[in-house]
Amino acid sequence: MQKYIFRKHNPEYRVFFTSEKKKIAKALGLSAKIEHIGSTAIPNLGGKGILDIVVGVLESKIPEAKKKLEKANYEFRDKASCPKKLFFRIDYSYKNRKRRVHIHLTKFNGQDWKEMIGFRDYLLKHPDTIEQYIKIKKEGVKKALGDGEKYRKYKEKFIENILRKALK
Repeated sequence: MQKYIFRKHNPEYRVFFTSEKKKIAKALGLSAKIEHIGSTAIPNLGGKGILDIVVGVLESKIPEAKKKLEKANYEFRDKASCPKKLFFRIDYSYKNRKRRVHIHLTKFNGQDWKEMIGFRDYLLKHPDTIEQYIKIKKEGVKKALGDGEKYRKYKEKFIENILRKALK
């Protein structure tokens, strides 16, 4: 799977999210908020084509939710996690390609939750900002040459600026 290639937005992302949300809800069997985030959640944005999902639970339920996601074959990625946000991924075969899903498990309405939802909602309300972000993402892909850290670093200032506006 070539990770850092800019792909046009695909309307199938919404359908894929709906299907994945059902799987996550079934696996957790507890009260959780499940939201579609990232570039696949924004019509016309485009990006790597990875489905990003944030799952918010009560802070006390995070360890239980972690175990349930692992049991449902979501791979916990310790290296990509931090104490307040646990990271998982799963890959599926889909139309002769690999379809990757990233799950961000965090405290519902905590800072990470608010930032991820706020960023998504800001872009949905500001189509002019989407055009700016497309340009930055495409430049980031070219400059990063497949290096995820460089790619994220290239986008960092833009994202921080949007978050300042979104979280006012």
